[in-house]
Amino acid sequence: MFTDFLYVCREKGLKISMTEWITFMEALNKGLAHSSIDGLYYLGRMILVKTESDYDKFDIAFKAYFQNVHIGEDEIPEIIMNFLDKEEMDTSNLNKDVYSFDTTRELEETKRMFRERVTEQKEEHNGGNYWIGTSGGSAFGHSGRNPGGLRVSGKTGMQSAFQVIGERKYQDFRHDKTLDIRQFQVAFRRLRQFSTKLEVPRTELDLDKTIDSTCNNGGYLQLEFDKPRKNSVKLLLLFDCGGTMMPFSEMCNDLFQAVHKANHFKDVKTYYFHNCVYSKLYKDAECEYGNWIDLDYLFRHTDKDYKVIIVGDAQMAPEELFDKNGNYRGPNDGKSGYEWNKLLRSKFKKAIWLNPRYHGSLTSLAWMESEAELAKIYDMYPLTLDGLKAGITKLMAPR
Repeated sequence: MFTDFLYVCREKGLKISMTEWITFMEALNKGLAHSSIDGLYYLGRMILVKTESDYDKFDIAFKAYFQNVHIGEDEIPEIIMNFLDKEEMDTSNLNKDVYSFDTTRELEETKRMFRERVTEQKEEHNGGNYWIGTSGGSAFGHSGRNPGGLRVSGKTGMQSAFQVIGERKYQDFRHDKTLDIRQFQVAFRRLRQFSTKLEVPRTELDLDKTIDSTCNNGGYLQLEFDKPRKNSVKLLLLFDCGGTMMPFSEMCNDLFQAVHKANHFKDVKTYYFHNCVYSKLYKDAECEYGNWIDLDYLFRHTDKDYKVIIVGDAQMAPEELFDKNGNYRGPNDGKSGYEWNKLLRSKFKKAIWLNPRYHGSLTSLAWMESEAELAKIYDMYPLTLDGLKAGITKLMAPR
């Protein structure tokens, strides 16, 4: 049974080695999951997951595989199910002494005891620690406080594994999720590596070296300084606006805010386009007719050492990219969008395309033709944390 769980985990993106899987099996054989679904969840996450960024993947895999594991309600008499399917009772005045648990009981033993209660029980019970009921310390029922029991109907009183999974607490830790403004800001800090050191005295505190030196100095503080960096990164940011990019407008705004809040760029120029870069770039996201600059003007007044980041979904009809009259919103000036993009790429040697809908190898579909062709001009990456890091690494490469 558990071999299938391994395949589900791998399907959801978890990289689990056979050594880790064998360790997990050994832990189960030693009873370290305590015969409970919660224990199984936490044990599996501890052994099989290497980094917090994979917690969400494990949650999804665990829920997909185990969500249907339950006690069959068809095996429980209707009279018991009737009183279990009701609102929880007020337990504020119950005797807390009834909450005594045996978390070491084996699962088979728990199931045997459950079958005994089913045959013996004739009436409703709440707040106790023996019968099938609600809100007590019993190992059977729901809304109680027994971490090692069998839940029947209702909701658990403790935070079970499936509650943890349902809250998706760890989805923000994923490296492949689309970004918010905080993650944009963190990722853009990598561009500081473009900065050059000035030939000036060492006046800037080097925190990492200070920590190392202090530790090596027996805990006595030893400050370390370095030469200040000069902001030398010049960035040209181009956004696709309107149409199919509307669902991503908030995310693009976050990226815009993150760039302009950063203090490690020497210069930032931001322009806009619709679907494809043609002979004009718009000055604002409204992309109004006439409110633009010529691409030729940009070429003449922008150094070739600007780093270019284009943000768009590359979703356009092939004629919009290849036809010399493909720009239905403005002038084409004698060239197709494909030709204008080739000129842009030849001007700026460091240029990447971030795509919130990136399909990668799925280029055989007819409507993916434009994306596939643009990906041949630019290095195209998904607009995720991993994609942005890979793109920035490409911008930082010496060639």
